[in-house]
Amino acid sequence: MIGSILYLIASRPDIMLSVCLCARYQSNPKEYHLTVVKRIIKYLKGTTNVGLWYPKGTSLNLTGFLDFDFARCKFDRKSTSGTCHLLGSSLVSWNCKKQVCVALSTIEDKYIAVGSCCAQSLWMKQQLGDFGVNLDHIPLKCDNTSAINLTKNLVMHSRTKHIEIRHHFLRDHMLKSDCCIKFIDNEHQLADIFTKPLARDRFFFIRNELRHIRWIEHRMTFCLHIV
Repeated sequence: MIGSILYLIASRPDIMLSVCLCARYQSNPKEYHLTVVKRIIKYLKGTTNVGLWYPKGTSLNLTGFLDFDFARCKFDRKSTSGTCHLLGSSLVSWNCKKQVCVALSTIEDKYIAVGSCCAQSLWMKQQLGDFGVNLDHIPLKCDNTSAINLTKNLVMHSRTKHIEIRHHFLRDHMLKSDCCIKFIDNEHQLADIFTKPLARDRFFFIRNELRHIRWIEHRMTFCLHIV
């Protein structure tokens, strides 16, 4: 069942976190895992008229959002980080990943998440450059001021010496003006949907902000007739 739902992640980012959490227990599933999977299927059945919308003629400005869920896993206390990228007003990339190491502070956790978002932004910048779209100062929206300060001055945070060097490439690309980190409040942090369970209203708000739309009924009927 999980293997089948995993294919939907490519077009349904709203179920990504739930499916990824269930996939962690595929080797030893319990009865309550089956209950959760059935709940996901029930949600999909009730939202067959929801999809991603890619309007014509939008701007080609790339914006990244990132968030993390500090030490939520009760088994190994590893955090889950999530990122998403909007090209204009269209969602073109999203990611939900459990970190490979245990973070010792929220600053470190967020800093690692920003590094992952920066790496994805650089890859997309290279891809868009092949099509003649040149981007600089790609904004990365972060809701942690301490992590933002860390990218500007590594010396002032003596307790972060243990962070792996591979994550410090972020500051180099900041100096090269490839990316720029900007603060965003928690209310407008779209990456929340990829890192933690949300209340109903909050979940639907972010889903709408990620450009999920309700299709016109006659268009959906036409597609069903084709199938």
